[in-house]
Amino acid sequence: MDLEQALAISASGLDAQKTRLNTVASNLANVNSTRTPQGGPYRRLDVVFSSAPVQPGDAASDPQGVHVSQIVPDTTPFRRVYEPQHPDADKDGYVSYPNVAPMEEMVNMLEALRSYEANVTAMGATKTMAEKALEIGK
Repeated sequence: MDLEQALAISASGLDAQKTRLNTVASNLANVNSTRTPQGGPYRRLDVVFSSAPVQPGDAASDPQGVHVSQIVPDTTPFRRVYEPQHPDADKDGYVSYPNVAPMEEMVNMLEALRSYEANVTAMGATKTMAEKALEIGK
């Protein structure tokens, strides 16, 4: 594997974790959204990663990076709270709130941040290796 491929692998990880962080931010921003344009409460989103060649056209045996294959809605049930005065309450007085658990989202955010930092560190190590390789010729 050459240095360009090593950097491309780390860059793919950075991009994937950025998408994950944006999704977590969206989930947290909508933790109390009981009405969406699609109707009903906000449904939590989850990011699905898969491997992909780091350079277009590469065979499956070549170095693989990571990319976001899809962003899927979480199908867990909504949280129901008895609030008969709420404008979105049903006939029984219950309001359906998003299936977003703030603590779970914070853990996902920390995990994504640590993965992002690991990829930045890997890029730094690759850069250092390239510099040391250039110093050999001096």
